Amino acid sequence: MRDRRRYDNSSRQAQARQTRARVVEAARALFVDNGYAATSLSRVAEAARVSMPTIQKAFGTKAALVKAVYDVTLAGDDEPIPMASRPEFVRLAAQTDPQETLRLYCEIGRALWSRLGALFPAILAGAMSGEPDLVELRAAIASESRIGAADLIGQLDALGGLRNGLDPAEAVETLWWLLQPEQYVILVHHGGWTLDQYVDWFHHTASWLLLGRSVVSEPAGPD
Repeated sequence: MRDRRRYDNSSRQAQARQTRARVVEAARALFVDNGYAATSLSRVAEAARVSMPTIQKAFGTKAALVKAVYDVTLAGDDEPIPMASRPEFVRLAAQTDPQETLRLYCEIGRALWSRLGALFPAILAGAMSGEPDLVELRAAIASESRIGAADLIGQLDALGGLRNGLDPAEAVETLWWLLQPEQYVILVHHGGWTLDQYVDWFHHTASWLLLGRSVVSEPAGPD
């Protein structure tokens, strides 16, 4: 009998992934520049140089597309790797010193804020105006950030790092509040802070409220 070669669709899968990434990038730029309401799927298709059926097949709806934009921007890539399994979060989970744990957490936050910062105003503005898709996304962000806050507080509590008298449930609510994108938008977009200033503020505030300790600043180097 003649051997039959197994069909290899890896090149097609790679092409589909590249197309999906191009659509996500085009949609992100349009959401940031023009807002969610003004960004139609047809405009995204034109910007990404793909057909409408291609977008509909890959994402289905505009709501699914904006969630994909958020998720890819949050992670920094489209790899199907949970955030908790990524190297920076694995290192965080392995820490045994509360202050170093919080410092590493803030460094992870720096990377996330640097990627998401431009997208936050579009999401919040759309949610505040009642766009159902963005109201749903804003709720998902709140839910996900609360889970992240609970994970960190659980680690700090297990290490005995929470300040004396602070109830872990209150600590979760405190960190959850600090993590909300409104804080970033107010201080950076409206207040004119740099990312470094924001990370420093977050680190100092979280350290005092959660650990009961001030952050010791690094000595300034020579001019």
